[in-house]
Amino acid sequence: MSTDHVSISALEPHGSGLNRPECVVATRAGDVFVPEWPGGVTVVRPDGRTETWRATSTSMDLRPNGIALAADGSFLIANLGDDGGIWRLYRSGLLAPVLLEVDGVPIPPANFVTVDEQDRIWISVSTRHHPRQQAWRADVADGFIVLMDAEGPRIVADGLCYTNEVRPDPSGEWLYIVETFGRRVSRRAIGPRGALGSPETAFSIAHGFFPDGIAFDEQGGLWVTSLVSNRLVRFHREQIETVLEDLNEQFVEDVERAFASRAMAAEHLGRIPDTLIQHLTSIAFGGPDRRTVYLGTLHASCVYRFRTDVPGAILPHWEFPAR
Repeated sequence: MSTDHVSISALEPHGSGLNRPECVVATRAGDVFVPEWPGGVTVVRPDGRTETWRATSTSMDLRPNGIALAADGSFLIANLGDDGGIWRLYRSGLLAPVLLEVDGVPIPPANFVTVDEQDRIWISVSTRHHPRQQAWRADVADGFIVLMDAEGPRIVADGLCYTNEVRPDPSGEWLYIVETFGRRVSRRAIGPRGALGSPETAFSIAHGFFPDGIAFDEQGGLWVTSLVSNRLVRFHREQIETVLEDLNEQFVEDVERAFASRAMAAEHLGRIPDTLIQHLTSIAFGGPDRRTVYLGTLHASCVYRFRTDVPGAILPHWEFPAR
């Protein structure tokens, strides 16, 4: 089944006043959770109302990037701030450390965190470089993935080219890995005790493609967002189709030149002139039928949504009750 192309004019803003809604997490109840800078998480209710929970009594540099919803209503946070690590934010405002080091080494600013069907926590760290902009190039591969389960935390994959979102596929047999500045989505077989097999490239696109977020649909299709080109693609049965694109061609060309010369800087992931979408980062399927697509971005003050014919795959947090 092919997916209809979605025009930018069909996108509906959802919520308002958000600050860096980079990651979107949706539930059956119709709630959409996003990170909130500084130091919090915001929910956008089905009617567009918002509620924010922030960490209290903390002086740490807490910049939530990837977030995951726990069954007790708390949030796991991948902290992109200089203090790094994975933290748990309770709705009371209490902030508690989950994982601050692995193999005896402090965890740098972390990109993403998710929980699978076996209650294992998968964590991505994009780079060991500081500042991380030094790794916005194709010849740096020092990102890694941490698995945290009953046996404790350990690095299960290393040498990745700017690790971004990571997710097990619906079968639980493969871990799909976004490597943003490698311009590819790779995958590795998940073995006993969470050990990962050799890497395979699922797909790669060159010009204008800087993948960031991923989500699976019910048919096994993989939806991937791209920074810079504001592109959403679907990969299914070796075919790639563009679902939507909000392109500023001059901006893309400027970024491409900077990337080729290993000179990407903060302005290349800054606001994009004359586009609605401001760096497309994340995707989640929501609504009672999982046919509402929610999109996260770096610089918009809302999330965007549209309807599709293909339901999203059910994720572990899908049935968590509204709170």
